[in-house]
Amino acid sequence: MLEILRVASGVLGQVLSGRTLDTELATAWRRHPRLTSHERAVVQDVCYGTLRHLGRVDAMLDALVQKPITDERLRHLLRIAVYALEHTRIAPHAIVDHAVQACVAFGMPAAKGLTNAVLRNLQRQKQRVSAAAAATDVGRYSHPQWWIDRVRSEQPARWREMLEADNQHPPLTLRVNRRHVSRDAYLESLAAERIAARPVGADGVVLESPCPVDRIPGFSNGDVSVQDASAQLAAGMLAPPQGSRVLDACAAPGGKAAHLLERCDIELHAIDVDETRLERVRSNLSRLGLSASIACGDAAQPRDWWDGKPYDAILADVPCSASGVVRRHPDIKWLRRPDDIPRYAARQADILEALWQLLGKDGKLLYATCSVFQEENSLQVARFLERHPDARRIDPPGAENLLQQPAGQILPDADHDGFFYALLQRA
Repeated sequence: MLEILRVASGVLGQVLSGRTLDTELATAWRRHPRLTSHERAVVQDVCYGTLRHLGRVDAMLDALVQKPITDERLRHLLRIAVYALEHTRIAPHAIVDHAVQACVAFGMPAAKGLTNAVLRNLQRQKQRVSAAAAATDVGRYSHPQWWIDRVRSEQPARWREMLEADNQHPPLTLRVNRRHVSRDAYLESLAAERIAARPVGADGVVLESPCPVDRIPGFSNGDVSVQDASAQLAAGMLAPPQGSRVLDACAAPGGKAAHLLERCDIELHAIDVDETRLERVRSNLSRLGLSASIACGDAAQPRDWWDGKPYDAILADVPCSASGVVRRHPDIKWLRRPDDIPRYAARQADILEALWQLLGKDGKLLYATCSVFQEENSLQVARFLERHPDARRIDPPGAENLLQQPAGQILPDADHDGFFYALLQRA
């Protein structure tokens, strides 16, 4: 447990200084090669969990100390320990004892007494501390105050359930490759393996108990891919005609591109600005037995990669705040800042303008984000339509009555990440 606390608090500190959780976990595995698979799993769990519930954890800490904790290393250690006491089955005495030992390992032996007192008082005064944490928005909903205020303003009827959904564990959702097997047949194969699952959407399957991908039947040979149910809607909404010329303009990591190819016989061009992430596109398509023309390029600068031939359909899954997927990436809500949103919106507008010029007459462009903020979504599309009399918004097929107000928004729920879609057609 001592090593778990040390590694996890170090990862947390790096994330809260501005780095992504995925990057820091990968770095931790390289720096600590002797960690067992079980220890890695525990480190990952407590890092994800602490970030998921960081607002509450910090509010509880504030209720347990008389003066602010100024040593960031100590604060990160206590954050991990408080989360572990609250949300894991690790023996409380082991958490407390090893947190005290970690103070010495971190070179701050003077903090042993405070650490012991804080964690033992949490156990003794849990009801008082929990009530104090729930007295503030940040403590109750574990999101930054600016985020809470924005969601409350934009979604007055559903803001609470949105924030609460963000703090739940996400489901493991698979997309069945219909070129290999039908969804019904795949569900039968799961049942034969005693793996509980249920259908979602047109091609999706939700596993009742998540498991590693190497244990998912048919994953290695391309029968299924991991993809959230909201992301699976894109292919059905764009629904390009057979034989059409299609662009996936921000393709990495390739889930939506693959889904298009699984459903349609099309000429697909996939581009992304990040060459490293394009390797994931190639890998995913290879596993699924699919092919596309793949190139590195900036969607906002088509002159650098476009061959001059118009597209019949374009998927523009643009860079965004990712505010709809924080249950999968809880670091996002603590890394984002209010002024990030207009910067994303400006980048999205540039991409939309550039891609619209590549679309042929009567062609369709599906604008998509994994955001819940209107500035990136409904307001972005409204401004675009004001600038372009040759564009009209049409109702997309395949939305399964999920699109909420403002039009096109899918709000987070038990089965779906937060997403936004708008289908535009060129006159």
